[in-house]
Amino acid sequence: MRVLRFAVVAVIALGALVGIAATVFWSWWWLFLALPLVVLAAVGIWDLVQRKHSVLRNYPLIGHLRFLMEALRPELQQYFIERNFDGRPFDRDVRSIVYERAKGTDDAEAFGTERNVYDDGYEFFVHSMAPVPVPDEPPKIRVGGPGCTKPYDMALLNVSAMSFGSLSGNAVLALNQGARLGGFAHDTGEGGLSEYHLRGGGDVIWEIGTGYFGCRTHDGGFDQAEFADKAAHDSVKCVSLKLSQGAKPGIGGVLPGSKVNAEIARVRDVPQGRTVISPPYHRVFSTPRELVAFIARMREAAGGKPTGIKLCLSSRAQFLAVCKAMVAENVTPDFIVVDGAEGGTGAAPLEFADHIGTPLTEGLITVHNSLVGTGLREKIKLGASGKVATGADMVKRMLQGADYTNAARAMMFAVGCIQSQRCHTNTCPVGVTTQDPRRARALDVGDKTQRVHRFQQATVHSALQIMASMGVRHPDDLRPHQLRRRIAPHEVRSYAELYDWLEPGELLAEPPPDWAEDWRRADPDRFTV
Repeated sequence: MRVLRFAVVAVIALGALVGIAATVFWSWWWLFLALPLVVLAAVGIWDLVQRKHSVLRNYPLIGHLRFLMEALRPELQQYFIERNFDGRPFDRDVRSIVYERAKGTDDAEAFGTERNVYDDGYEFFVHSMAPVPVPDEPPKIRVGGPGCTKPYDMALLNVSAMSFGSLSGNAVLALNQGARLGGFAHDTGEGGLSEYHLRGGGDVIWEIGTGYFGCRTHDGGFDQAEFADKAAHDSVKCVSLKLSQGAKPGIGGVLPGSKVNAEIARVRDVPQGRTVISPPYHRVFSTPRELVAFIARMREAAGGKPTGIKLCLSSRAQFLAVCKAMVAENVTPDFIVVDGAEGGTGAAPLEFADHIGTPLTEGLITVHNSLVGTGLREKIKLGASGKVATGADMVKRMLQGADYTNAARAMMFAVGCIQSQRCHTNTCPVGVTTQDPRRARALDVGDKTQRVHRFQQATVHSALQIMASMGVRHPDDLRPHQLRRRIAPHEVRSYAELYDWLEPGELLAEPPPDWAEDWRRADPDRFTV
């Protein structure tokens, strides 16, 4: 199919040459045919060599139809978007914000909000009558608890977990180089630590999943020696143990065999050409106490670098069991990333995507309060991921308990994703989620590196602007009462009123009635169903 698309340009160019020759040697009437063909050939050749638009590099000439749709009236554009002409919508306004910031253009819009502020569920921040100046430099969050000897200063917005294999090498390299330029972190996802994560020089969070890819024994177990060797790399600033993913908690990831080329097989320590299925559970632990012990083991093997876990919250009692194990063993992770059920993935069963997992708001607030109630919150930093794309998203999550945020889909938009939903087919039209080198070449690393950098900078600046308008200089000063939600046409409640907020050590002293049963059921020696 790709050869056919390029052949069309070649045929048009040949036709243009024939038309010009006919004009010179036969009749000037051939000029009427030759001129359009010359123009089309010139446009097609330019599409192939330009580096700004991945769609045009892979789809010369016909790719302009997409940009024609964008130039039409917004109502007509939305008509086609809603009918899946350009992929399933991810909030068109949010996508526009990401694209504009990545391109470095103004994302301001004329007129006011198009949302009905009297709809149930509408949320808004409470601004201050005495705003403060926006900081010249965004704050960093120091990650590193009592067992950490090499703490890391985390940015407020980082690249969330996306694996090499799911993403092309060019996409990973652009993300990593963008992270280096902007001074933020790049999570590898569970697909192993590749050269594309290291070549760009960006700060890396190496994530280990249930398949232990990149530190895997022949029978699929955890290879501590290989893990220690790779974790010692200067670019690896933190290591993370993935327990579950928001978009498909309770099952493992799948990488189709068509994507498992020799390079990916080497990075993941798996056979080439075979579909790779991550187990739904870990082999190295089966109880909360064993999980906590393994975190300590990972941190020691990583030379004291910050070690954390990533999870989509299951039951509150199960997480409280982990908290009890932390207290009993006096071992804590340095960070916990809470992934919401609204998080994205390259492929997941529809029922899992729609019905399994705790949404980020409930998950984040529960984890935050569990750590506060057990007296552990000061030792552990919280990250939040799951449809974080704007400064408002960042402020909302930090107000709900997070110290910093991670973004995946928005970062994919920044490197050129158009949501064609072909991630699992290896035929991504813009080179983001494919291992086909002919398609991946469409993604120009230099251009997309700048876009990732610009998007992160502009989004963090937006978050700081929102905080300043609320009279807040640092995320630590955000409070639940500063976010309001309309719950009825004539009733608004703050997050301080909508959710319980525990006091430090409250669960250890006397659990409040709403928490007492879950606290009683929480067992550090088993995961209670």
